Parts: sequence; structure tokens; C-alpha cells
Amino acid sequence: MRKIGLLSDTHGWIDPQIVEFFKDCDEVWHCGDIGDYRVFEKLEADFNFSAVYGNIDDYYTRRQYPQTKIFMCEGVKVVMTHIGGYPGKYAPGIAALLRKERPKLFLCGHSHIAKVMYDKNLECLCINPGAAGRYGFHVVRTAMRFVIDGSDIKDLEIAEYGRG
Repeated sequence: MRKIGLLSDTHGWIDPQIVEFFKDCDEVWHCGDIGDYRVFEKLEADFNFSAVYGNIDDYYTRRQYPQTKIFMCEGVKVVMTHIGGYPGKYAPGIAALLRKERPKLFLCGHSHIAKVMYDKNLECLCINPGAAGRYGFHVVRTAMRFVIDGSDIKDLEIAEYGRG
């Protein structure tokens, strides 16, 4: 069993409240637009950390993390990228990638809108944790955590914070 903290779009700032929200997590995953190396250095120091880069991330961050990451966590195949969309409105190339890889969990960011949807056609849970940073059009900052237990994804929680 693994407890996962999930965030995206920090845009160069990590809220101590979110770090506290993740305190009991085994791993923290970031869906891109990290924005500043100090964000991933802080998260790497505190957690078993994994990330993909986003469209605002610099060359240094892009050297540290891939654009798309495909991996297993317990019995769940995961695809994580920054610009992904959602069922019925996937970003270019994402639907084909998901059909090829057949993940049970698809994670992305970019929209700044927290969204959890199940794609019945692909039998895949799609999660966008929204935006955790201060910059962007969002009015509520969000982060999520959930549990992967064998092949089950469960106990999803969302935390909401003011603009910061």
C-alpha cells in the first residue's frame, strides 16, 4: 500500500500547508509546471518525489524530469504528463498514448482546474490535481492525496487553499 500526494502547477512556489498535507504520504508526484528548482529540491528532500516537466519549466528542470512518465505503482500502471486533457477532450497524441499503454491511472496538470473523471472506454481513472501555486487564473489552490493498494486506487482527498 502506497499513499500518494499529487500536485501540479506550483509555478515556483510550494505552500507549507501542502507540504503538511502530504506529511503521511509515501510518495509525492508533480504533474509539471514546477517553475523553480527550489520547489523540487524541497519536495525531493522531504519525500520520495517523482515529476514530469511542464510548458513553463526551464532547461534545468527538463534535464531532471521527463515530459511523460510511464511507471508502475503497486499493481497500477500510471501515465503522467503535464498537458493531457480529459476524457473526450484529450490533448493531441494523448488518447493514442493511453490506448497504447492501457494505464489504470492517467495524471496531468496544466488546466489549473482540479478534475477527477473515469474514462469508461479506456478503463482508466483520469486525475488533474489543479494548481497548487499562486500564479494563474485559478482562485482556489488545490492538491490531492490518495492510496494505491495493490490494484485499487482509493481514499482520494482534495485539499483547497486560498490564493496564497
